Order: sequence, then C-alpha cells, then structure tokens
Amino acid sequence: MKMISAVVRPFKLDELRNAIAQLGVQGVTVTEVHELDSGPRSKVEIAIDGAITEPVLEAIANVARTGRKGDGRILLANLEQAIRIRPGETGTAAT
Repeated sequence: MKMISAVVRPFKLDELRNAIAQLGVQGVTVTEVHELDSGPRSKVEIAIDGAITEPVLEAIANVARTGRKGDGRILLANLEQAIRIRPGETGTAAT
C-alpha cells in the first residue's frame, strides 16, 4: 500500500477528485493549508493499493499542472497498515 500526499491549488481540487475517482480511488482526505511562498493550497492525502500508484500519480500531476510557479508537490510513502475503524477492515480493503 502507498500513501500519496499532494499539495495543489484549491481550484484544481474538484478536477483532481474526478480524475482519481475514474481510477477507482474513493477515500480522499483534504486539508486547507497555507504555504509561505504560494498562499492557500489544498493538501490531499490518499491511501491506495500499490498496483495503481503510477496511474494515480500521473493523474494528479496532469490535473494539478498549470505551468506556473506554485503548482504544488506530490509525496509518496509506503503505508504499512490501514484499518477502517467501524467495520474493522484492514489492508487494501480499508483504503
């Protein structure tokens, strides 16, 4: 499993959600953040099955890219475990 954290322009958020939903990604956490040099941004956190990592990264990069300074960044990390609290699902079923 992988954890993707991306900081993007807020007006790109709906388009980003639609693009990754087409790849089967359902759960997304969004936080409003403020970057010193770039102003308000949206931080998106997504836990995914490792098999779809590349298509999701590509979709985020393509949607978020405007060609201007401050388009954001994408960070990728290994995710050791995921647990969905209510049903008790673990692993990729919990992403």
